[in-house]
Amino acid sequence: MTRPAHEDPAREDPAREDSAHETRLNDRGEHDLTPAPIAVALDAPDLETAARWASLVTPHVSTVKVGLELYLRYGPDVIASVRGASGVRVFLDLKLHDIPNTVSGAARAVARLRPAILTVHAAGGPAMIRAAVEAAPHTAIAAVTVLTSLDEADLERIGLRGPADDAVRRLAALSVEAGATALVCSPHEVAAVRREVGDGITLITPGVRPAGAATQDQARVATPEQALADGADLLVIGRPITGSPDPGAAAAAIAASLRRAS
Repeated sequence: MTRPAHEDPAREDPAREDSAHETRLNDRGEHDLTPAPIAVALDAPDLETAARWASLVTPHVSTVKVGLELYLRYGPDVIASVRGASGVRVFLDLKLHDIPNTVSGAARAVARLRPAILTVHAAGGPAMIRAAVEAAPHTAIAAVTVLTSLDEADLERIGLRGPADDAVRRLAALSVEAGATALVCSPHEVAAVRREVGDGITLITPGVRPAGAATQDQARVATPEQALADGADLLVIGRPITGSPDPGAAAAAIAASLRRAS
């Protein structure tokens, strides 16, 4: 599977100055305008805000993420609204978790919206994951291993055998065997998961916070630079970008920092 960081063509925003559109030279001596491997979480209060945020960040990032709350409030209309004219990749983060037949039907229903990525819970088991993969053959099914809001004490209370990195690796291996082509894990486990599943699987990491940013409800976090260095392919970043007075400039600044670090 081609990794999200390299899949989209470059999109240039001529309205922004160089400070918000920092570039580097590629091997041919040309400016590299490839969008950064970031999925901006559009956890917006309404459809108009989500669409505005998407339009501001898409020159700088490869993907926008639509979560459960926004999708339940506005349904399929939200996908068209955030995709807009740019054609940005849409990550539909519904975390489906039910019996295989129900998940198959749900995945088939949303596949017509052409999301690039759709999430299911790895804890639903191999039959459920396989049902989603078969129902949405043109969408990358991403299995969520252990939520980044959970710490070791939480895992013990819910009865998931830990420590967290062991639980994540077990669920990752199970998911890949069932046909998942992407995995969601925290930055703390991404290096171990990469060793477990190899290079052909896309690793998506929430819990990514720029240096100095508040962790909020995330328990297992890392900086964008560290997450990529450890093997992540796509970084999920929400409030550090969307909570900024200028989400476009915030996205551009993080993208520029990743270029400098690479």
